Amino acid sequence: MTDIATTSPLAPAGRAPAPGAATAKGSSTSALSSDFETFLKMLTTQMQNQDPLQPMESAEFSVQLATFSGVEQQVQTNDLLRQMTSAIGAGGLAEMAALVGREVRAAVPAQFDGSPVALTFTPRAEAERTELVVRDSTGAEVQRRLLPRGESTVTWTGTGADGTAMPRGLYSFEVVSQAGETVIDTQVPRLYARVDEVQSTPAGTVLILAGGTAVSQEEVDALRAPAL
Repeated sequence: MTDIATTSPLAPAGRAPAPGAATAKGSSTSALSSDFETFLKMLTTQMQNQDPLQPMESAEFSVQLATFSGVEQQVQTNDLLRQMTSAIGAGGLAEMAALVGREVRAAVPAQFDGSPVALTFTPRAEAERTELVVRDSTGAEVQRRLLPRGESTVTWTGTGADGTAMPRGLYSFEVVSQAGETVIDTQVPRLYARVDEVQSTPAGTVLILAGGTAVSQEEVDALRAPAL
């Protein structure tokens, strides 16, 4: 006689799942309810057709019922968590959408459009020499200039040593501090960039700045209206 419990995808742990069990995992809560009714019918049929000489113990039926109930509750919990996460993410996205068109300050590259770029950094008091290193979008160094000692801000005009304007595009910056011949500090200066877009990602809500750079809310330390 065929043991219905052993061929059911609802059998207790340790029994082989029936073909198609993997697809059942992705069913909705309503499908689970339907499966539960089917399970009860199968259980009743099994009890009616069990071997009188080797009847199944009621404890095994209880285990099957408890197992299925636990799975159903877990699926419902997961659905609720997904709904809560979606609601929280949508709320954060709507809140940060107000930043689109405004300017935020962060340690990011600058989308150079011909206008001077103001850079802010923390000077090192023990530095004997501080330089600003400029790189283009490929990472190639295009400029290196000495900065006044103790200064915390500098304006990059985007012009070469001969006064020629550099091509428009994305440029990154580093402030390198030295004591003698030893580099004691390297930092990325902070600058203002326009927010073009707000995106919701698995890692959280991020701001897409002019030039395509993505930053999180935690990386931003200042906000201002767009420059005229």
